[in-house]
Amino acid sequence: MATKSSSNLSELYLEENKDQIYDNALAEIQSFELPLGTTLRSVYDDQPNAHQRFMEKLDACIRNHDREIEKMCNFHHQGFVDAITELLKVRADAEKLKVQVTDTNRRLQDAGKEVIAQTEEIIRCRVQQRNITTVVEKLQLCLPVLEMYSKLKEQMNVKRYYSALKTMEQLENLYLPRVSQYRFCQIMIENLPKLREEIKEISMSDLKDFLESIRKHSDRIGETAMKQAQQQKTFNTSLQKQNNVNYGRNMHLGRSRILESKNEITLKRTFEEDDEHEEEVLTAQDLVDFSPVYRCLHIYSVLGDGEIFENYYRKQRRKQARLVLQPQSSMHETVEGYRRYFSQIVGFFVVEDHILHVTQGLVTRTYTDELWNMALSKIIAVLRTHSSYCSDPDLVLELKNLIVVFADTLQGYGFPVNRLFDLLFEIRDQYNETLLKKWSVLFRDIFEADNYSPIPVANEEEYKIVISKFPFQDPELDKQSFPKKLPMSQSVPQIYIQVKEFIYASLKFSESLHRSSTEIDDMLRKSTNLLLTRTLSSCLQNLIKKPHIGLTELVQIIINTTHLEQACKYLEDFISNITNISQVTVHTARLYGLSTFKDARHAAEGEIYTKLNQKIDEFIQIADYDWTMSESDGRASGYLMDLINFLKSTFQVFTHLPNNNNDHAAMSGKVAQTACMSACQHLSTSLMQMLLDNELKQISMGAIQQFNLDVIQCELFASSEPVPGFQGDTLQLAFIDLRQLLDLFMVWDWSTYLADYGQATSKYLRVNPSTALTLLEKVHRGMKDSSKKNNIFAQFRKNDRDKQKLIETVVKQLRSLVNGMSQHT
Repeated sequence: MATKSSSNLSELYLEENKDQIYDNALAEIQSFELPLGTTLRSVYDDQPNAHQRFMEKLDACIRNHDREIEKMCNFHHQGFVDAITELLKVRADAEKLKVQVTDTNRRLQDAGKEVIAQTEEIIRCRVQQRNITTVVEKLQLCLPVLEMYSKLKEQMNVKRYYSALKTMEQLENLYLPRVSQYRFCQIMIENLPKLREEIKEISMSDLKDFLESIRKHSDRIGETAMKQAQQQKTFNTSLQKQNNVNYGRNMHLGRSRILESKNEITLKRTFEEDDEHEEEVLTAQDLVDFSPVYRCLHIYSVLGDGEIFENYYRKQRRKQARLVLQPQSSMHETVEGYRRYFSQIVGFFVVEDHILHVTQGLVTRTYTDELWNMALSKIIAVLRTHSSYCSDPDLVLELKNLIVVFADTLQGYGFPVNRLFDLLFEIRDQYNETLLKKWSVLFRDIFEADNYSPIPVANEEEYKIVISKFPFQDPELDKQSFPKKLPMSQSVPQIYIQVKEFIYASLKFSESLHRSSTEIDDMLRKSTNLLLTRTLSSCLQNLIKKPHIGLTELVQIIINTTHLEQACKYLEDFISNITNISQVTVHTARLYGLSTFKDARHAAEGEIYTKLNQKIDEFIQIADYDWTMSESDGRASGYLMDLINFLKSTFQVFTHLPNNNNDHAAMSGKVAQTACMSACQHLSTSLMQMLLDNELKQISMGAIQQFNLDVIQCELFASSEPVPGFQGDTLQLAFIDLRQLLDLFMVWDWSTYLADYGQATSKYLRVNPSTALTLLEKVHRGMKDSSKKNNIFAQFRKNDRDKQKLIETVVKQLRSLVNGMSQHT
C-alpha cells in the first residue's frame, strides 16, 4: 500500500510539474523578446502526448483572452455612439459658414477691380520713368569704358602692345570697377587676361624669332668680332714697332727728323687703315635687331612676369650654348671646322655681353661668368679631344693661331681666358708629338736613302756646300788635296738640317703665347731633346737592327753618330741665337744629344758583335765532319779556313773608324778588340758545343785529330794579332778550354788528369769532368764500333780489350768526380 501511495504521489507531482512547464511556455510565446525555437523544442522534446496536452492548454488560454476582449468592447461602446451623434450636428453649421464666406469674398473682389487697374498703370509709368533715368546714367558710365575698349582693340591691331597694356591697366583700375555689374563688363574682364596672354604669346614669338636669328648669325657675329680683335692686335703690334723705332732716335738731327716724319706718316696710315676696316666691318647691332628682346622684356616687366621672362631667356640661351658648344664629328679634319666652331662661340658671348650692357637684370655678370665657365670647360674638353686626332702639325699650328685669336677676342669682352692659354701648352705637347712623328718619317727616309759611305768632294765648291750644311772641322783633312772624302756619310748633314728645321717648326708654336724669351728657349730645348732622345734615337736603333745593315754600314753609323754628337754644341748655339738667351744662364737647359748618340754607338757596336757571331754560326752550320774517320786529312777543314779568312777581312774594316784624335783611336781600338775577343770566344764555344752535341753519339780518334787541326788554325789566327792592342796571349785564352780537352785525348794522359784534378797547377785545369766524361763516352762507343769492324785481326783483340777496360775504369772515376761535384753543389 505504501508503495502504491508513493507512486500516486509521484504521478501527481509530475502532472503538476508539467502544467507549470506549459504555463511557462505560453508565457514565453506571448513575450516578443524571447526566441520561440527553444520554447517549442522544450514542449516537443517532452514525453509522448505532450503536444496534445500543450494544444489543449493553448486553446484554453485563447478562450480566456477572447472573453477579456469582449468585456472591454462592451464597456466602451456607449461613448463611441455619443461622439458620432455630436459630429453629425456640427457638419450642418459648417456648411452655412462656408456659403457666407464665399459670398463676402465675391463682393469684395468686384469692388477692387478698378482700383487695382489704376494702381498698376501708375506703377508701370513710374517704373518706365525710373528705368529711363537709370539707363541714361548707366550709359554715361559705360560709354568711356566702351571707348577705352575700342581703343584697346585698335592698339592691338596696330601692334602697339605696350600702349595696349597701359589701356588695359586703366580699364581694370579706373573704368571697369564702375560698371562691373553689367554682363558686357564681365565679358571684357574675362577677355583682358586673354588679351594679355595674346600679347605675351606674340612677344614671346618675336623673342623666339630673335633667338633663332642670333643663332643663325652667331658665326657671322663671332667672325666679325674675331676680325676686329685681330686687327686691333695688328694695330697694337705696329704701334709698338713704331715706338721701338722712336725709342732709338739718338742720331743726328737731320736723320732724326726724317725718321720722325716717316714714323708719323706710317702711324697715320695705320690709323686710317684701321678706321677703314672699322667702317667696313659690321657690328653685332648691324647684323641682329635686338628690339624684340627689349620689347618682350618691357612687356613681361609690365605684366609682373619679368622673372619668368628672365628664366625663360636664360634657359633658352643655355640650350643654345650647349648646341653651339657641341662640335661636328669631323671638325678636326680641317681648319675651317675649328674656325666655324670658334666663331659661333664668340658670337654667342658677344650677344650676351651686349644684352648685359643694354638691359638691366635680364643678364647679370654672375650669369655670364657662370655660363662662360661652363662653356670654357666644354671648349677645353672638346679641343683636348679633337686636337688629339690631328696628325698634321700644320693643322695643329693653325688651330693654335685660332685659339689665340679666340682667346684675345673674348678677353677683350672681359672674359677670363687663362685656362685657354694653359690648354695651349697641352696642345703644344700634341704639336710636338705630331712634329716628332713627321720628323721620324723624315729621318727614316734619310737613313733609307743613305749609301753609308764617306762623302766624296771633288773640289772646293763642293766642300763649301757640305760645310755650309754641317759644321765640320778637321785640320788634317783640310791639308789634303782634292778630291778627298769626308768621314761621315750623306745622312749626317741632312739630319743636322732637319733638326734645325724642327727647331724652327717648334718655334712657330711659341709665338703669341705671351711667354718670355727664357720660357721659349726652355720649350725649344725640351722639344729638341725629345727629338734627339726619342725620335732620332729610335730611328737609329731601328736602323741598326735592320737585317740588311752589314758590318760596313754599322761601322759608318758609328762614325756618323760621332760627328752628330760633336754638332750638338752648334745646335745649342743655334737655339740661343734664335731666342737671344745666353747659354750661361742658370736656368738654361742642355741638349741630351751626347747620351743619344753614345747609346746609338753602343747599340751599333753590340750589333757588330751579334752579326759577327751570326756569321760564325753560318760557317759552323756548313761544317761536315766525318766523326767515324780513322785518320785525319792532315789539313784544316775548308769551312774553318773560310771562316778565318772572313774574320781577317772583317777586322780590317775597323781601320776605317775615326782615329783623327786620341779619343777616336782609343774608341776604334776598343771596338775592334771587343769584336775580335767576342768572335774568338763564340767560335770556341760553338766548336765545344759541336763536340758535346747530344745527337752526336760516337767519335773516332781520327775525327779528334781532324778537330785538333782546326783548333790549331784558330789558335794561329788568335796569335797572328788580327787586331792590335792585345797583350801577350790574351786572345789565345779564348781557345784554352778546347786546347786542354783535345790535349787530354790526343796524349791520352788520364792518369795525370785524375791525379792532378783539383790542383791549381794541374795541366788540365780547364777540363771539366762532365765534359771529359761526355766526350770519352763518345770516343769509347767509336772504338767499340771500330773493333767490331776489324775483328778479323785477332792479334789486336787483347789490346782492344785492355784499352776498353782502361776506358771503363776512367769512366767510373770521372763519374765519381761528377757525382762528387753535384753533391758538393
